[in-house]
Formats: sequence, structure tokens, C-alpha cells
Amino acid sequence: MNTIARVVSLVALVGTIAPAAMYLAGSIDLDATKLWMLVFTVVWFVSAPLADRQTKLEQIVEDAGEQPVL
Repeated sequence: MNTIARVVSLVALVGTIAPAAMYLAGSIDLDATKLWMLVFTVVWFVSAPLADRQTKLEQIVEDAGEQPVL
């Protein structure tokens, strides 16, 4: 799950930049640029915390298994 969330987050982050580059190249119009940037931004805001939460949970589990150092 963590790997999937990280990949989706990375793709969404790249997806927020790609429409702007495509607009500058003349491939898509402004309305399409705004739409795709909004979609990828929402996907990124949903997937990034999921990837981060999984990482923090893994760290908590690892820390719980260690013996305290006196």
C-alpha cells in the first residue's frame, strides 16, 4: 500500500506540472490546463498524506519492537 501511495503521489505531482508545460507548448488550451491541474492537485493532496502515514506507522512499529536503552 505504501508503494502504491508513493507512486500515485509522484505521478500526481508530475501531473500538476505537465499540463502547464503542455499549455506553453501549445498542445492544450487554458481550460483543459486548469482542469487537469486541479484534478492532479486533488489526487496529490489525497495520496501524499496516505504515503506519509504509512511511513510513520512503519516507524512506530519498528520503534515498538526495540528494547529501550538505559
